[in-house]
Amino acid sequence: MIENAQTGEIVEQHAEFIGHATNNVAEYGGVVWGLRRCLELHATRVDVLADSELLIKQAKGLYKVKNAGLAPLYLTMKNLETQIGHVTYKHVRREQNTAADALANQAMDRGK
Repeated sequence: MIENAQTGEIVEQHAEFIGHATNNVAEYGGVVWGLRRCLELHATRVDVLADSELLIKQAKGLYKVKNAGLAPLYLTMKNLETQIGHVTYKHVRREQNTAADALANQAMDRGK
């Protein structure tokens, strides 16, 4: 979900069934999709909010990316981050991320 920080308006949201994957792969995929769209929208500052503590700590460099399946997604995320210019990452509790959770459920329902 992409939201205008100044107005609070939801600019765009997206739900896509990605097949069988881990939660971590899905979280990274969502961030990569969001950063790509932000780049296409010419954003120069992006604040990523996610309920995945692992993703946030890896994005901030606090944890190493040891999983071979996450490494390419991490590198893509970092590349997009460089192209955008300024990206911050913040962990939010799942209860504060209900809209994103609803989109994830919608995507999973499509795959049934």
